[in-house]
Amino acid sequence: MKDTPPSHTTARLLMPNTTVPAPTREFKFTAQDFERVKKLIYEYAGISLNDSKHDMVYGRLAKRLRAHNLTTFQEYLQLLEKGNAAEWEAFINSLTTNLTSFFREAHHFPVLLEHLRANKGGGTLNIWCAASSTGEEPWSLAITAAEAFDSLKPPVRIIATDLDTNVLKTAQAGVYGAEKVDKLPAAQLSRFFTKRSDGQYEIKAELRDMLSFRRLNLIEPMWSVRPPMDAIFCRNVMIYFDRPTQLKILERFAPLLKPNGLLFVGHSENLYHAAHLFTLRGKTVYELAKNIGNQ
Repeated sequence: MKDTPPSHTTARLLMPNTTVPAPTREFKFTAQDFERVKKLIYEYAGISLNDSKHDMVYGRLAKRLRAHNLTTFQEYLQLLEKGNAAEWEAFINSLTTNLTSFFREAHHFPVLLEHLRANKGGGTLNIWCAASSTGEEPWSLAITAAEAFDSLKPPVRIIATDLDTNVLKTAQAGVYGAEKVDKLPAAQLSRFFTKRSDGQYEIKAELRDMLSFRRLNLIEPMWSVRPPMDAIFCRNVMIYFDRPTQLKILERFAPLLKPNGLLFVGHSENLYHAAHLFTLRGKTVYELAKNIGNQ
């Protein structure tokens, strides 16, 4: 039996050296443009972009070119380099990632709850949420504090900061769609949220007294956060920094914590390179190293 010759369609698919043309981009975005973007965001925010982010950077910044009716990335980058403050804010907001949810990395919250209970009676307890994003994390901290003290007005103060001003506005508003809270237990939802007429859920006013929101860049020389801190949450942030930048930030975290304070980091982060500052206490939960905590 003879082999059946391939159809014209199959033959075309089997032809060697066939290439699929790359999609045409609205703007030319060269390797040099990408390197300039990487340099700018590293110098301003300490964020280290790897080469895999090339397409992501193009997609997000192309919107900024359209907003200014620009035709080239060179024009846009010149606008930034001239020091346009409003556009710098938009540039940073465009390139920062804000993936979050209520009680994300849930294993941390029972640890925090017990830590707060163990330190009752010593005055106001202070927590810093160093990457508050759209607010789900700091509000989860507030709920945990309320549960630790069985009160909507516990003696806890939470400072919530972020580099991105847009997400801070959402966080401070404390209003979320049903899809954002659908995984919360019904008891938590009824106790800590009010359902609005538009179907959205709003954090109850009593919890708001615990939180203050402010913009903060972790690589700036001055921070608007002062010791003593009972806990610092800086989760899934270090992954955006190179090791030298990470170490500089960790060196600044250490003196902010009380001797028994806790530092919570993200699931893919470790502090092996800062063992002289922090030791592992539990799953991605760190305490001050003995030589630091006993000072």
